[in-house]
Amino acid sequence: MVTLIADHAQEMGYPAARCRDRIAGTRNILEWLESHPGEGWQERWIAADADAGLAWADVLPPGSDAARDRRRGVNTAGLGSLLVNRVVLPSHDLLVVVNSRTLFRDTRQTVQPELFARVVEQEIARRMPERRREQGLNVLAKLVLHTGRDLDEITGRDFEEFRSWGLAKNGLVPHGIVPAWDLLRGVGVLPQNTTYKQFLHRGQRPTDELVDSYHLRCRPVRDALVRYLDERRPSLDYASFLALLGTLASTFWADIEQHHPEVDSLHLSEDVAAAWKKRAKYVTKRRTAPRPRKTYLLLLVQVRSFYLDIQEWALEDPTWAPHAVPSPIRRGETDGLQKHRRKTVAKMHQRVRERLPHLPVLVETAERHRHDQENLLAVAQAVPVGDEFEHEGTGYRRFVFQTYLRYAPRAREEAVLVENLSTGETVDLFQSEDEAFWAWAVIETLRHTGVRREELLEITHLALVSYRLADTGELVPLLQIVPSKNNQERLLLVSPELASVLATVITRLRNANGGAIPKVSHYDAHEREFGPQLPHLFQCRTRGHRSEVMSSTTVQNLLDSTLARTGLRDAAGEPLKYTAHDFRRMFATEAVTGGLPVHIAARLLGHEDLNTTQAYLAVFQDDLIRSYRSFLAQRRALRPETEYREPTDEEWQEFQRHFALRKVELGTCGRPYGTPCKHEHACVRCPMLRIDPTQRRRLIEIIRSLSDRIDEAKDHGWLGEAEGLRVSLDAARSKLTALDRAVKRSDARVADLGIPQIRNP
Repeated sequence: MVTLIADHAQEMGYPAARCRDRIAGTRNILEWLESHPGEGWQERWIAADADAGLAWADVLPPGSDAARDRRRGVNTAGLGSLLVNRVVLPSHDLLVVVNSRTLFRDTRQTVQPELFARVVEQEIARRMPERRREQGLNVLAKLVLHTGRDLDEITGRDFEEFRSWGLAKNGLVPHGIVPAWDLLRGVGVLPQNTTYKQFLHRGQRPTDELVDSYHLRCRPVRDALVRYLDERRPSLDYASFLALLGTLASTFWADIEQHHPEVDSLHLSEDVAAAWKKRAKYVTKRRTAPRPRKTYLLLLVQVRSFYLDIQEWALEDPTWAPHAVPSPIRRGETDGLQKHRRKTVAKMHQRVRERLPHLPVLVETAERHRHDQENLLAVAQAVPVGDEFEHEGTGYRRFVFQTYLRYAPRAREEAVLVENLSTGETVDLFQSEDEAFWAWAVIETLRHTGVRREELLEITHLALVSYRLADTGELVPLLQIVPSKNNQERLLLVSPELASVLATVITRLRNANGGAIPKVSHYDAHEREFGPQLPHLFQCRTRGHRSEVMSSTTVQNLLDSTLARTGLRDAAGEPLKYTAHDFRRMFATEAVTGGLPVHIAARLLGHEDLNTTQAYLAVFQDDLIRSYRSFLAQRRALRPETEYREPTDEEWQEFQRHFALRKVELGTCGRPYGTPCKHEHACVRCPMLRIDPTQRRRLIEIIRSLSDRIDEAKDHGWLGEAEGLRVSLDAARSKLTALDRAVKRSDARVADLGIPQIRNP
């Protein structure tokens, strides 16, 4: 064995002194292992507990006069030779202690060096960053050393074992495991169409496997739960099914078995049922104090439905009869559910009322931060490394920090690192600009569409279509929304503002990927399924070397980071928090208050029930809803005579006169047909005024005139007049700012959406 090690050291081209150290260290370790029981070197290695650490490297050989550092260096050199030649197989714990670049490099040069070289060539061609590639190669070397198999024999189970070790060790996935998987995918050792994320997610699991994860002792009840859940499963989406399973198997029955182990059937005594309901009122977790359960009444309803369903099914299927027992939940105990739901709706309304007035601040902050980061990145890229520069009154210095590049979670090869000379903070401008852009894109798309978070992430380039109107021949852009909560697909009219946002996103993806949008798969966290490879719009390089669709957590993090820059707070002084669903409620509220009928808003939101949409409208009061319902009832009673009759000449002339009256000095009034002017023709103050870009000069003249009139009013002491003029002046300035922003956005971001056309037959 020592001769083999010596030959290998010479083949590697080590200096003579290093070869002698490796031979001496190998001899020391083997002689030490011979003193332990076992049939082979691996059994003796385990018996010696050598995987526990390198403490033995300081004392071998016993009685040696060599210094401790000298002995450790010789023995670790010998250990490296034993590991590379796979005489012994180390544990992952020992490889963390060793963590030698030389060891991993020698492994790649010894075990199938041709295959390792091909792996590197493939990923250089795919432009994987060098840092990520090196991390992946080190992981592959560790797997080869730990398993004792060649590189082309590594399997997904080895990756799973390595990941499980990392989670058990420190709760973290080991660095480099994802690029290591991609390296083997590139050469065909692992399935090329399966990403590491797809490998980890096994999809929807069987009902019996999910129930058995709670380790229920009573077999008859366990079987009844599995059978009941299998009956309910086809009518539920997977997320709702998991929630129901957790309620019945864990919150209900597992809790009863824990506190009442003598119970062996679904027929519960009064004492057991009362004790369970008392415990169910509170949520108890480790290391946290018990807190009231918000969904307590819903929990009672689900348990009661479980018992009542079995009673009903037993009338037709006698096999359910042994479990058809009285429900421990009486009907009167769930009477407060409607009251609870009304409180929930009221809280939701108040949440919208708090956030809707601050929406312009959030939008302005996102857009301003995006432009600031774009400009800062452009300035920094033009500055040589090591030079200082100034931007917006702040001094920066561009630098290259190798440790940062090596260990930053998402550092890229094209990272542009700068140091803020005032605070000492180091920033990767490429990453910060990327995050600022996507935060802006997410906020703009959510507020202009009202889509759910899952629907946002499923928007693809193929979802953009255009429809040609039959009467005018005008092309109308439409956005196809893939349903995430029901099977009702819908189309949204793309406004000019939304078209500008989507065009910017498409242009960015094309420029970063050679003129084409990469096709990636979206993981549906609710259904535990991966979708087909499609050109998703909300994708970014989250792993440093390949594109992925954003996760729901990434979307929320982008919103949170933008909110932190606004400094907005709620009535209690706490930082204001927005979710993606808040934008959906605000979209519905703004649409209806702007004159859109509720049933049309329901269609846009994808609601099957009008009551669901009405619950979204924070500004609607009960009397207004009742009036609207009576109006609908009156219309339905008059159909079809009044609904489908031809308009008279007077009615048509009145309709045309309405649009003629909307033309004002500065542009167009956007008030709906059949509504009077609510602002008494104070057009400058009116939010419905749409400024014509050609009237910008006239608007500036109005602003100057208002300023002069305010000065005149102050000179004469007309304070009330001055205050009214000041309100008009603020409104005029706001409209000028909005007009300039819209013009700048339309001029700066002109891109071909590439949407197909649907011609009206």
